Amino acid sequence: MRRTRTAVATTIAAALLLGGCSADDSAPQADQDPSPSATSTATDEATGSTDEGEGEGNDKPLPQGLFADLTFKGDTVSPNGERVDLGVGEKLTLRIDSDRPGELHVHSTPEQEISFPAGQSERPLVIDQPGVVDVEEHESGTVLLQLEVR
Repeated sequence: MRRTRTAVATTIAAALLLGGCSADDSAPQADQDPSPSATSTATDEATGSTDEGEGEGNDKPLPQGLFADLTFKGDTVSPNGERVDLGVGEKLTLRIDSDRPGELHVHSTPEQEISFPAGQSERPLVIDQPGVVDVEEHESGTVLLQLEVR
């Protein structure tokens, strides 16, 4: 009888030990990132950049902040309706390359107007309320960006 109790106690202890180990296997390790960064995703979408040159073993720092490249050459305007995720109050830098001066209309609340010169320039943009906000080039009426602000 005493042997049976000892065997049962040993079996239960072993089961508890093994059960505890298998539960730890499902927990994320300290060096694992359980979810992708929204900022990185938004940066990639806003810039249209690729992972080229940013492979394993590359110590190049990741870009800081969000950027959107806007180009105006003759009648060609780009991007055209590109969707960008943006946090409320988060800064988006508009990198503009244009062959003429112009103006952007940002259909936010309150509405914003952003003037830019011919050549290359950067303009900051911050949206303070959630929603979908169109960024439109005034002259052509083209919606360049749709900012999904959360």
